[in-house]
Amino acid sequence: MGVTNVEKKPKVAVVMGSDSDFSVLQNCIKVLKQFDVEVSAIVCSAHRTPDKAAEFAKGAEENGFDVIIAGAGKAAHLPGVLAAFTPLPVIGVPIKSSTMDGLDSLLSIVQMPSGIPVATVAIDGAENAALLAVQILSTAYKDLRDKMKEYKKQLEKKVEEKNKALQEKIKEL
Repeated sequence: MGVTNVEKKPKVAVVMGSDSDFSVLQNCIKVLKQFDVEVSAIVCSAHRTPDKAAEFAKGAEENGFDVIIAGAGKAAHLPGVLAAFTPLPVIGVPIKSSTMDGLDSLLSIVQMPSGIPVATVAIDGAENAALLAVQILSTAYKDLRDKMKEYKKQLEKKVEEKNKALQEKIKEL
């Protein structure tokens, strides 16, 4: 009997600077699971546990991850630190903070030096981070491309339903 070649399942790491970031990043995890992407989530701080962050990023590819999503608030250096130590795509999610409503986080993530790119989504844009990860993964996992096409069809359908409801409201005026 021959050995069956089992295809690798797409795998994303969701790294948060603090457990308080989970309330935002849980939407990211939900979306990834809806697309049947394997997800691992950890708390790891660029400032409080820098060695752990570096070790995680250095081993991410070897540990089977395809994409890293990192969320952090305030100084928000976590996505950039991870990107410095891995060849994998890193998507940064700026977390809204009390100081500047997340603008500080956004600027910390988006203003990366040349050679260390971090894709950046909107403040608290965890859902879009997951969708961007799925789109990146879909270049290697065709089933994800098909699922993304269907997802976008569903978005279109929802907009059409909302437009239809609006038209009915206008008739009532």
